[in-house]
Amino acid sequence: MAAPLTRHVPICVPLLQQTGLLSRLSTNTNSDSQKKKASKFAHCPPRVFSGIQPTGIPHLGNYVGAIKNWVQLQKKYDDVIFSIVDLHSITVPQDPAVLRENILDMTACLLACGIDPGKSILFQQSAVCQHAELNWILSSLCTLPRLNHLPQWREKSERMKDPSVGLFTYPILQTADIIVYKATEVPVGEDQRHHIELARDLAKAFNRTFQVMFPRPELLSSEVPRIKSLRHPENKMSKSEPNAKGRIDLTDSPDEIREKIKKAVTDVTAELTYDPEERPGVSNLIDIHSSLTGLLQEEICEENMLLSKSDYKAMLADIVIEQLAPIRENVLKLKGDRSHLQQVLESGNERAREIAEETMKEVKKAVGLS
Repeated sequence: MAAPLTRHVPICVPLLQQTGLLSRLSTNTNSDSQKKKASKFAHCPPRVFSGIQPTGIPHLGNYVGAIKNWVQLQKKYDDVIFSIVDLHSITVPQDPAVLRENILDMTACLLACGIDPGKSILFQQSAVCQHAELNWILSSLCTLPRLNHLPQWREKSERMKDPSVGLFTYPILQTADIIVYKATEVPVGEDQRHHIELARDLAKAFNRTFQVMFPRPELLSSEVPRIKSLRHPENKMSKSEPNAKGRIDLTDSPDEIREKIKKAVTDVTAELTYDPEERPGVSNLIDIHSSLTGLLQEEICEENMLLSKSDYKAMLADIVIEQLAPIRENVLKLKGDRSHLQQVLESGNERAREIAEETMKEVKKAVGLS
């Protein structure tokens, strides 16, 4: 007897066509199928996919901008997949020993923040070879001018003497990451919007060229403001910033957090007002406050209008410490149990591979490779 479909194998229009079930459905269903075919996208059940690079301990910006949202998505969606995208991380030079540690550190941090392997699939990208397989097929559908116009490529390549081919083509791999799971929802930052548009274009190109197989991936944007560097508030908080005082890592001690917020760049105006253009430093602190408490920026300014900037920084430090202390404790505990972290990844790898293998069987048949 054939094994029953699990919730991890979406029943898409192409699958119904192949099994002969589509012809037995009602006239309305046939009409819906024709509409979907005309739009060049398959209809698939909701599935969330997102990834994060293992480039060190996540910082506060990673937490409020992505990870915190991922934890909430576990409650909203039944089918959620998160990947530690280590293949993306090697588009720039990496120390292999450091990369191996970073993969486990990121696993520990995601678990400590609330990612639940019982509710989500958490896996290591490079352990699922179908990402690279689909990447190659999609590369044959993408043109050089299309990649060359992506703003992130222009920004990154201008800062590098000899940017790699991998750095140029990684948005295609990002598309493969998404559509190999037939994901319908992709929670990423607004700076990734152009890459999600590329994913839609390549999914449509495959559907049009070979077979209607992939759904339209939609960007799940967050209303949380982007957290900026404490030292250079005109730039986003980043792990690549040379000055570690510009970011708050999830494993920073309370004393480190207080010192970093105390030294955060602001301005000479005493009043607490929110104006990202004219007062980026102060506004960044207010954005951190808002992101962790859910209060509106206007409410924060009104409630703390009588505080001096030093007193406001001290209060904000207490809020950040309160939020991050349990995460820090859990991260340090999990980092001490490497076997558990590896077991979590191995289990997630197996579950992700099962879905990706099924997709690639369909892809290879459609392309003519099998």
